[in-house]
This record gives sequence, C-alpha cells and structure tokens, in this order.
Amino acid sequence: MAPSRTTKRRRVSPPADEGSGSQAKKDFYSNAAEWDLEQDYERRPRKLGKKDKERTRLPIKTAEGFQNVEEDEPEAAEETDSFLGTDDDDEGELPDADEGIEEEPEEEKPKIPLKIQIIQAKEEIAKAATLINEDPEEHLSSFKTMAEMVEKGSHVAIKKLALAAQAAIYKDVIPGYRIRPLSDEDMSGKISKEVRKLRTFEQTLVSGYKNYVNTLSELTKPAKKGQAEVDASLKSIAINCACSLILSVPHFNFRSELLKILINRLARKKVDDDFIKCRDTLEDVFHRDDDGIVSLEAVRMLSKMMKARDYNIQESVLDTFLHLRLLSEFSSKASRDRVDRGEDEENNFGGKKPKQKKEFRTKRDRKLQKERKAVEKDMKQADALVSHEERDKNQAETLKLVFGIYFRILKQRIPNLMGPVLEGLAKYAHLINQDFFGDLLEALKELIGHADQSELEGDDEEADNDEDETTTRDAQREALLCTVTAFALLEGQDASKAAATLHLDLSFFIKQLYRCLYSLSVNPDIEFNPNKSLRLPDPNMPDHSSYRSRNKVNFQTPTVLLLRCISSTLLSRAHGTPPSVRLGSFTKRLMTTSLQVPEKSAIATLALLNQVAKHHARRISPLWHSEERKGDGVFNPYAQDVEATNVFAGTVWEGELLRNHYCPQVRDAVVDMEKMISRK
Repeated sequence: MAPSRTTKRRRVSPPADEGSGSQAKKDFYSNAAEWDLEQDYERRPRKLGKKDKERTRLPIKTAEGFQNVEEDEPEAAEETDSFLGTDDDDEGELPDADEGIEEEPEEEKPKIPLKIQIIQAKEEIAKAATLINEDPEEHLSSFKTMAEMVEKGSHVAIKKLALAAQAAIYKDVIPGYRIRPLSDEDMSGKISKEVRKLRTFEQTLVSGYKNYVNTLSELTKPAKKGQAEVDASLKSIAINCACSLILSVPHFNFRSELLKILINRLARKKVDDDFIKCRDTLEDVFHRDDDGIVSLEAVRMLSKMMKARDYNIQESVLDTFLHLRLLSEFSSKASRDRVDRGEDEENNFGGKKPKQKKEFRTKRDRKLQKERKAVEKDMKQADALVSHEERDKNQAETLKLVFGIYFRILKQRIPNLMGPVLEGLAKYAHLINQDFFGDLLEALKELIGHADQSELEGDDEEADNDEDETTTRDAQREALLCTVTAFALLEGQDASKAAATLHLDLSFFIKQLYRCLYSLSVNPDIEFNPNKSLRLPDPNMPDHSSYRSRNKVNFQTPTVLLLRCISSTLLSRAHGTPPSVRLGSFTKRLMTTSLQVPEKSAIATLALLNQVAKHHARRISPLWHSEERKGDGVFNPYAQDVEATNVFAGTVWEGELLRNHYCPQVRDAVVDMEKMISRK
C-alpha cells in the first residue's frame, strides 16, 4: 500500500478524510509564484447547463482500474492536474487538447475595406436587377434583398446605391395601370393558374413598392427630438427618387405619398437643391398632366399645406400654378365634335395625297370593313367625350382651388406673395367668374393705392411693420400687374355681352397708368428679365438665397406689361372707342418717355404708337399740325389726370430728336408714324 499512498501524497487537493490538509495548503501557497491564473481562466471550459454531457475524454488508468473522467469526480480531475486545485475549487481541471479547441471563442472576422464592400454591394444589386428584368414574376424576392440593404446597410454609400437601384427597377417593372386591392369575392372565386400567378405578382409588387415609398417618406422627414439626424446625402437621394417616380409612374398606387414628400419639402422656407428639385418636378407634373387628375390632387394638397402654415411659404411655390393647364389648352381648338388635323395633314396644306395601290376585296369584305370603321368612329367619339368631360371637371375644381388661394392671400395682403398672386391673376383673369369682378377690382384698387403710398413716402411705415418688405416687393410692378388684371377681366369676356351686362369702371386704372409713365421710363430694370438677362444676385441682399434663374414661366418685363396696358386702353374694342383727350395725352407722354427708355423699349413704344396712328390718325394729328387745334391754353406735362393736361395746347417736338436717334430702327419708326399721320 506504500506506493499507492505515495501517489496520493502528490495530490494537491487530497480527500477530506485524509489528514494531510494543512501540508497540502502549505505546498499550495508556496507555489503561488508559478500561477498563471489568467491563462487558466481562459482555458477553463464553460458550463453549458446541460444535465447529460457527451463524454469526450479517453479513459485513464488509476489504482482502482480504468475509469472515465467526469466533472462530478473530483479525484479523477485531480489526477490530471498536479499543480492547481484546492478543497473549495472543484472546477480547476484542465481540458484536453481537443476540448480546448472546441470551447475557445471564435475569432473575429477581419474587417472588409469600405471600397470592397461597395464593390460587393454593386455586384449584388446588379445581380438582383438582372434577375428581375429577366423574369419579374419569378424574382420579385430580389426587391426584399435590396430593401434589407437599405435597412441594415453598414454604410451610407451602400444605402444610396440600393435606394437609387430600386427606383430605377420599379420604373421598369411597374405596369401601365393601377393595381386595386383584392376583395373577398376575388379571393374566394375560382380562377385559372395564370390569373393566380398574375395576381400574386401584382400583390407582391404593390407590397414591396409600398414599403419602398414608406422608406422614402421616413428618410425625408425631419428628425424629431431625441432621434438621430438622417444623413443629408441620403435624404437628397430619397427626394430625387420620389421626384423620379412621380414623373415616371404618376398613375400607379401610392401617388399621394410621393406628392406628400414633395410638398412637405416645399413647406419649408429654406431654399436649397432639394427645394429646387421638388419645385421643378411639381412644375413638370402640372405641365405633363393631360386629364387633370394628378394636378387636382397636388393643388389640393398644396392648398391644405398653405392654409396650415398660414401662407408662410416661399413665393416661388405659388409660381408653380402658372404651369397648370387650366382650360387654356382649348383656346386653339375650333370645336370638340370633330378631330383636329394632324401635323402631316397641316404640313401638306391641302395638297393631294400620294396614290396608294388598291387592295382587292370582295363585296362581303368591303361591307364588313365599312361597318368596322363606323363602330371605331363611334368608339372614338365616345372616348373623346368622356375624356373632355372628365378633364373639364378636374380643371374646374383645380381652378376653384387656385383662385381660393389667390383671394385669401389678397385678403391677408402678405407682402412677399403679392407679386406671384398678381402674376397668376393676370394670366387666368379671363377664367374668373363675373360674380367676383366687383370685389376683385376693389381689392386691386386698394393694392395700387398701397403701392403708390409706399413709393411716395419711401416705405417708412412699411419698414416698421416688415423689415424685408422693401427687398422682396416691387411696388411699380405690382401696380402694372393690377392694371393688367383689371383690363384682362373685361377682355376675357365676350365683347357684346361685356358691353351690355358688365359695367366696370376702369378709369382709376387708366389714371394710374398715365401717372406711372414718367417713373417707369427712368427705371433701370425696365427691360430686366431673369430668364435672359445676365445678372447675378446681390450677395448683400438678405434674400439672395431665393434667387432663381428661371423665375416665372410667363415672366414679362415692365416694358411688356406697360405696353399691354396701353394697348388695352387705346386699342381694345372691349373698352369702346377712347376719347380724343386720352389718345392725345398718352401719345404725347409716350413720345416723351421714348427719349429716356432703352433701345428695345423705344422700338416697342413707337410700334404701338404706329398702331394708334393707324386707327386714330385724325384725332391725334393736331399734336403735329398746330393749325388743326381746337383749343387754347397752356399744356401741363406733369398733370396727374388725363383731362387736366390740356394736351392739344402742346406740340410733339420729341419727333425731331428721335429722328436723330442712334438706332436706325427708331428713326425709321418715327418717320413711318409721321407719314401715316400726314396722309390722314
């Protein structure tokens, strides 16, 4: 038994029933310098919490015979570890080599460089897009793969690639019709295998497209308190995708959500690339809309947004209404009960059509062909009638919303929005209901009076109320727009009905037009057009960020607006024959202003006076021939009223100076006008 006892004395942790505990502890602490506790703790096996564990150790030979080492046998464990173990440490055994390999934690994967990640993402996106384009019905699950790349993408660049790729693929896959949700009857009815496959494809497509649009909406929303801000470049990509989809597939589902993304961005007054992109996209939507459905929905959402913000918006948002096709597209059509000529027929100008070789048909075939043509003609007329009725209804509702916005802004007199509102009223004045003429004229008169007061007093009172009003408001231009709108109200109606039923007093606007001729002639911006003029914004102006190169769709220079007003005053038949005093006063003052305005404005003014001389040469000839005068007195060139000028007491001496003008066209125009007057 001696050898066995000698073997047992080597144990670090002898059994409790033996009397060598104190000696073992003494040897244990004496070897403390050789401990490697961290390495031992790292190699120690983890508890798995299982009752029955798999035996992975080989049997060992002990004094009692061959035994399997188990965790619940401390003596066998002590045989395998001769330098570690105490009475209170039963888990101090060392694992075998095989067990240590299995229990060690997995090594972390090496980080892939960002450039390689982007290349791999591109390859994965290209593979998914190829599969979808080959057979969309079989590989629609690839959309889920790209959607997960947006949600779980490790980098912003990968998310942007996935967003842009989904937009491009959806534009190719989306059909040319709107997919409706399936009802209970559709789900319970018996259908063929092909129809079931098509329905599955459509519902899967709509579901994926809905998730994609919701993702775009979430990315474009401003971050709430406590939330992380979305990357600016990722937000721009989302806005561009929404703009691209609303232009390409406006007929498809979730159009309202896409329009909401654009309008929410236009609701903010900060002008940046995203704002300009949304505004230009909305203008293109209005311009391309044929049936008026999309325009009506967009204008309705814009109206709600403006009302919610109390019209605290950028003025360029109102300029988008100028792109609407509000019934004006029918002005060039003769009637709706016949088909307009095509381009090929118009280019022929009634020429003979080239002869075609006749195809032999039997009597029965000719009869069937004739009946088929009659049916096709009836179907075309029916389709055209329905489309015209639907389009007229949509455009009428759109027009009502637009005028509602304009009138509310006129009522509130928001300074920075008066210009765009008057631009819109000047364009669509011929479509306004006659019931609103009286109230609208009164509002226009008040606006002109307000503009005159601000111009005379130097905007002292306005500067106290609104510091930025002097920089965003052009009083002279607003007065001209008010005058153009007032004349357009009458000219847009039937001349015979207007003379009989409408009793509009436009003398106030004529007086205002006559008073502003001198001030407009010395205006340096009389020919300024932001669409064509090469002028950069002033960096010292507080609102230089709102400058836009394409300011208005129908922007007209002050010269054009002025000549439109004068043409309506002196030449329009809707206002009747003008009196001689008005003709003479305007002619005299226009000749004076021609000396001050630039070359192009002078040519346009003299061209208008040529038209006046053509129709009323005898009535204005006393200004050139003094022997034909019928009155006496002194001419007052600074009179504020037309009747107070005593114009026929003066002489048009400006013609002699204009004959020596540096521009040959101006000289020729003056000579032609005087020849025309002398003939009469």
